[in-house]
Parts: sequence; structure tokens; C-alpha cells
Amino acid sequence: MRLASVLLVAATLGGAGLQVPESASAGLAMSCGTPLDAAGQWPIASPEAAGLDVALLCSLNAALDKSLEMNVHAVVVVRGGKLVYETYRAGEDTWWGSKLGVTPHTPQTLHDLRSVTKSVVSLLVGIALDRKLIAGIDDPVFSYFPEYAALRTPEKDRIHLRHLITMTSGFIWDEWRPYSDPENTERMMIRSAEPYRFVLEKRLRRDPGEEWNYNGGCTQLLAGVLQRTTGKTLADFAKQALFEPLGIDEFEWADMPASGEVAAASGLRLRPRDMAKIGQLVLDKGLRKGLGIVSESWIEESTKSQPIDALHPNGYGYQWWVNESVVGARHIPWIAGQGLGGQRIYIVPTYDLVVVITTGLYASDHQEAVPRDILDNYVLAAIRE
Repeated sequence: MRLASVLLVAATLGGAGLQVPESASAGLAMSCGTPLDAAGQWPIASPEAAGLDVALLCSLNAALDKSLEMNVHAVVVVRGGKLVYETYRAGEDTWWGSKLGVTPHTPQTLHDLRSVTKSVVSLLVGIALDRKLIAGIDDPVFSYFPEYAALRTPEKDRIHLRHLITMTSGFIWDEWRPYSDPENTERMMIRSAEPYRFVLEKRLRRDPGEEWNYNGGCTQLLAGVLQRTTGKTLADFAKQALFEPLGIDEFEWADMPASGEVAAASGLRLRPRDMAKIGQLVLDKGLRKGLGIVSESWIEESTKSQPIDALHPNGYGYQWWVNESVVGARHIPWIAGQGLGGQRIYIVPTYDLVVVITTGLYASDHQEAVPRDILDNYVLAAIRE
């Protein structure tokens, strides 16, 4: 059955969603979809050879042409370790909040990951644990920040790395405000001359481990731990331990202007095909062409939903989101890195699938619905075998 995105998104967005054509022409199916050149970075297969309904998948091109206000910049689909579909589009974009204007996105264009950056930091923590640079995630956080000993309390001494990586530190933190709001706590941290102090001096709302609360300060503290244990900047450690082994040869990682510390929660920029390499690494349980980059045990543990507030609609692992899509009668679980503005890396083990989506919806109410519309109604609905 052909799924129409208007059924899912238009009800949510007041009719502004992507429109699936009633039928996709055979000519369109033959003329789009399969990447022409991946510059040796990915093996290539046609959507049809990968078991996808090529007409439905390729109808996404026409839908995006008719929905320019959705400002989708890239969609990349990898199945069975092969690049099977991609599209790139010009659109308004930013560089970590600074307006770039209309940008002609291509396979070579770096794009903000925003909070998908947190998922990359999770992988780096796993690598540091594998290398015995960090003893374990039950280490007390303050043991890595002796210069802030004056901020310790008996309650804060119970905050462990586990609480940082699961967002259950207990700190009072309000990142649910719009990112444009100067009272958003992450924005306040970014403006702080001492971001680690800014986080550690926060009072506790709950005991560590009692409550999940989205907190970019937790990720920033993890970056501080990594920099102290590896002796490298976060960007340099990422380059040596993760990006170079994955064949990622270009990236940018913003520094916070007031402190010069790396923006660990939101500042990474990658090309969409390289974002797909991150997803494929998780799908392959930490292996890249037979090389172990991060342990299988860390991948399995970090992408498993942890106990979370019952009122929260999604599951959360170690800086990865864990959820499912319902497509027809199929319940399809997935893991995702998710970032402000509609940035997504979806990992779908059931179908050996990675889907990367980048958009410019940083201040839009559409930013949640549009990536899910693409995933559910075009990619997952196109799977035939």
C-alpha cells in the first residue's frame, strides 16, 4: 500500500508536509536515486538491487521539489553497506547558529550535526574505555575535575560518568526552552568563560539516577573527561580514534567563544556521507572493514534504552535515541542520533539500513515531523525485501 506523507505530517503541520504523488512515473524511477559517484568512499548499488521500491523512494525527489519550505538539504540511504540513494538540495543554512544564506549542498558540503554531536561523543567515550584510558562509567565525575573540588557536596559526589552519559545527573537544567531563548541553559553554558564550572556548580533537582533530563552540560563534562584522560583536544582525539579509521578526512568542530572549549554537545560538522559512516559503524557493532574501532559490547550497551521517565515518549541510551516506526503492520525499531533543525542518523538493524537526513529547520515546528516523514513514508515504506 502506498503511504502518503500528507496523512502523517499534514495533520501535524497544518497541511505543510511533503506530498507523495499519487503515482511515481517509471521515468522518474529510472532517472534518480542511484548515486553516480561515491569517490571511493562507498560501494554503490541501485535502490532496486537493494530491495527497495525504486518508484516510491524516488518520488521523494518530486515531493521535495514541491515542498521547498521543508528546506531539506540531504537524504542519504545506505543498505547492506552500500550507498543506494541520495539527494542534495540548496537551501537556507547556518554554521552553528550563524546564518550562511542559501547554500548549494553537495556530497562535499559539511553540515551542522547539532546534537547528533552527542552521539559521536558517546562513541569516543566507548573508545576511551576500550583503551583503558577511563576505568569505567561508574567513576565519580569530580575525580576528573579536582580543580573544582570546592563545588563538591555529598549529593554531587554521587554523580558518576554513567549519569552524564544517560542524562540522569540530577542537575537543574532547562534545555527545553527554544534554542533561541537566551535563558536556555545550554546557551548560557556556551556563553560562560568556565563551562565546566558552570555545569558543576548547578544545584541538584533530583538525586543522580532518579530522573532523565536532557542536558548538554553532561556531554560537555564527558568531553572534559576525554580531554583529561587522552591528553588531546576532543577534536584531535576524534580525528585519531574515530574519523581517520572511518575514512573521514574533513570535519569542523566549533569552539565555544567565551572559553575556547570545544562545543561537545552541538558543534560538529560532517558531510552527510560521513554521517552515514557513523551510522554504519553502529550498525556493524563497532567494525569498519574488519577493523574494530569501538567494542561490540559498548555499541550494544550504549544503544539500549535505559530506564527513563514514564512520561517521556522516547527511549534513550548513552546519548542515542531508541524508538520505533510503525509502517503498515510493521513495528520497526531504530536507533538515532538527533539534532536541532532536523539532523538525523537513523540506524535500522532489522533492515540493515542507515538513513541520514539534514535540513535547515532550526527554528521550525516542522523539524521533528519532516525527518520522520521521510524515514517512515519514503524509505521504510519502500522496503520490499
